[in-house]
Amino acid sequence: MHTLLFLEPGHFHAALTLRVRNPRVEPAIHLYATPGPERDAFVALVGSFNSRAEDPTEWNLVVHDSDDPERALVDERRGAAVVLAGRNQPKLGAIARLHAAGFHVLADKPWLTDGAALPELERATAAWPIAMDIMTFRHDTVARLTRRMAASGELFGGFAESSEEPAIDLRSTHHLLKMVNGAPLTRPAWYYDTRIQGNGLVDIQSHMTDQAQWLVGEGRGFDPGRDLELDGARLWCTPVPLDLFRASTGLDDFPDTLADRVTDDVLDLACNGEVRYRLGGVRVRQRAEWGQREPEGGGDAHGATVRGARATIVTRRGPETGFRPELHVAPRVAGRRFDTGLDEAISEWKRELPGLLHRPSPLGREIVVPDALHTPHEAHFAMVLDDFLDLLDANEWPALLAARIRTRYTLLANAHARALRSTTAVSRPPREENR
Repeated sequence: MHTLLFLEPGHFHAALTLRVRNPRVEPAIHLYATPGPERDAFVALVGSFNSRAEDPTEWNLVVHDSDDPERALVDERRGAAVVLAGRNQPKLGAIARLHAAGFHVLADKPWLTDGAALPELERATAAWPIAMDIMTFRHDTVARLTRRMAASGELFGGFAESSEEPAIDLRSTHHLLKMVNGAPLTRPAWYYDTRIQGNGLVDIQSHMTDQAQWLVGEGRGFDPGRDLELDGARLWCTPVPLDLFRASTGLDDFPDTLADRVTDDVLDLACNGEVRYRLGGVRVRQRAEWGQREPEGGGDAHGATVRGARATIVTRRGPETGFRPELHVAPRVAGRRFDTGLDEAISEWKRELPGLLHRPSPLGREIVVPDALHTPHEAHFAMVLDDFLDLLDANEWPALLAARIRTRYTLLANAHARALRSTTAVSRPPREENR
């Protein structure tokens, strides 16, 4: 069994890896963190998993007090695997140091906020032990079906694009004030400092880049010098009034560290971004935005358009779907051949995903996924932990994974630099281009 060590879990994603019991993990888990609200929040969330009425966990959380938590973790070496989620600006340095000390690391995204940390990225992903980032999207049922459909030569026919539209078009909207695991999410003040958290070109964009890599070729590692071509990047702000900051942090005022970005009690938060690039020759556009407050009864919104020679795949989740994920496919040429191919594909996929069917929709054909096959986003973190443990148990260096990690963070570091050279972050979003 594996003993997990948690270092400075300043983000709730760390605790979500423990949302369910795991027979491969020792019940005793060790926490090394500076005393304060972030440590308290981690302890409380793990405690809520233990105390819930339905299928409670049985974690024995051992808290280790130290003036230097990272040093204590390394010196005491109570396990070989470290989970890390929190401040992004110093994160990659910690990953590289833990890697050099012989620890496997599962770390939340993003690993960097700018290109200064790229040398540490190379060191952390050069060889055993394993350093892996928490990428939850691949456990979403609609995402898995999108990947299968895009890989089907019969249905999809390979990527296609026009002069106006990319082959892969990804977009999302998250919210600063939101609910997580049934309770309002409290954010630390540093979350609003892009020098620590990162801006709109490195956070959600890391998930999107992983999604694009998955669609273009799961069996490919990619090489930043050979497979990446950055076409453009831009950055803009979401205004954060003081009342919103108070509601999401519990603090009375903006800290002095943000004073240079606050005007008339409104913080300009450069959390939105768009990146345009080519990955292995396939043109990609990624647009990630942040709203102020999550809509009542709603949540995050996601969408993707994946264009092929034979069909276009559209996924969407937002107000227009009642915040339920939907998957549609539209053939370039409608006819019996496509319908027969889709019938055959659905029949094959139903072996693993029973209950799938397809029906007419305004966007072509909708692939209907039964409710029982959908899993909430919070559940995916424990699934990623299982992926990580699979790699440890296999005891083989995952070279392709390491190459994908280097490629996606190199892209985002370069996009960050490109945007800052060419534009100034603005309070309003840029004019919509043709989509």
